[in-house]
Amino acid sequence: MIDKYKNLPLRSGVGIVVLNKENKVFVAKRIDNKKNFWQMPQGGVDKGEDLYEAAIRELNEETSIKSVTLIKKIDSLLTYHLPDELLGIIWKGKYKGQVQQWYIMRFDGDENEINIKTKNPEFLEWKWVDIDEITKLVVTFKLHVYEKIRQEVKKILIN
Repeated sequence: MIDKYKNLPLRSGVGIVVLNKENKVFVAKRIDNKKNFWQMPQGGVDKGEDLYEAAIRELNEETSIKSVTLIKKIDSLLTYHLPDELLGIIWKGKYKGQVQQWYIMRFDGDENEINIKTKNPEFLEWKWVDIDEITKLVVTFKLHVYEKIRQEVKKILIN
């Protein structure tokens, strides 16, 4: 890590695993990523905002999805650090990574509810994938986070 960024704080964030009725996971391709990486909805928490409320807000802001039921809050917080080439660029250089609370939710709506062409769009396209695919689609610096999420979701799908 570049020394001048080592003392930066981690940004408080949330992430949402959205499962459809077939237990496929919602992923989307970011507008600002030129490679073929996909991610689940996630974002920052506003000052004083409840984490679950932040997750619901982020999900709606990024995907227009409102019809969800909470399945599980993942017990531990998950952290990732930005790679050196993104330090000082992402989040206007205020943070060195993110500590996230993840939620697993069931999508209860109709697919026509999903709209990534939002007021401030973040995604180019979206799709449903098997849970084992998420670790093959994500950027390298978030791989350990997605592996933990994959394990947590698989525990639920088995039970």
